[in-house]
Amino acid sequence: MSAATSGAEATPARKVRRREGALRRVLSEPLGLLGSVLVVSTVLGALLAGLLASSSIALAPMDRFLPPTVNHLLGTDNLGRDLFARVLYGGRVALMISIGSTFVSLLLGVTAGLIAGYGPRWLDNFLLLIFDALKSFPTVMLALALVTLVGPSEGAVLLVVIIANAPSYARMARTQTMTLKQAEFVEAERSVGAGPGRIIVAHLLPNLLGPILIVAFMDIPVVIAIEAGMSFLGLGVRPPTPSWGTILEGGFEYIQDSPWPVIAGGLPIVITTRGFTFLGEALRDAFDPKLATGPR
Repeated sequence: MSAATSGAEATPARKVRRREGALRRVLSEPLGLLGSVLVVSTVLGALLAGLLASSSIALAPMDRFLPPTVNHLLGTDNLGRDLFARVLYGGRVALMISIGSTFVSLLLGVTAGLIAGYGPRWLDNFLLLIFDALKSFPTVMLALALVTLVGPSEGAVLLVVIIANAPSYARMARTQTMTLKQAEFVEAERSVGAGPGRIIVAHLLPNLLGPILIVAFMDIPVVIAIEAGMSFLGLGVRPPTPSWGTILEGGFEYIQDSPWPVIAGGLPIVITTRGFTFLGEALRDAFDPKLATGPR
């Protein structure tokens, strides 16, 4: 077996060891470990909501505004609904919207960025104009405009997030593509007759996707906050579907009767956004030290 063959076979093993080392660094850091625990707890709570809690929409007017008890761990709201159940089911809504919209934004943005960065100059200028035009809309005004057109719903939140985030991913992908397409390994592939499709899929995409994925992961708490904010204002998820924003809005309306709905609506937003932020920062520092914000 030649030395070149041995080196080629060792490369995947080295990459696996490098990833395992990075993950160990994430879990060895206090904030990385805390973020991991918070994120895993939120995801498990959303997935196991049906096993951990009762119905989130069952009405019990005689039990309205109960404080936390064994039967109602976070108390009840103005209609006697169990707040713990509503928080868990609201986690499903928050995670589905945040992860789904971020994935679609990432897919559209990276695809457009690759085309802009590798394509001809006129196409790059045209796509860049679209990116800048979409990014120039303030998120609040964009949300109001879309809700006016399609009405308040989960779909409206998805559209707001996709339109707001996709241009950012596209710009990052475009910048990385324009840098990488001049690299020696790309020139070597081009010299042996590789077409644009093979170069983009086999060489450019794997090299630019890692840093963008980390940025997308750190955008998830922002999307959760957007969803909660739009639902709080009546522009997003509509009752009786549980959402952390609607729980918080109902709690503020009846805060003189009971503080528990406000606590139940606000606490999961804080926990989840902090968890994704801590874990995202630890992942960024572990997998891409060039993006680290401080000394290690």
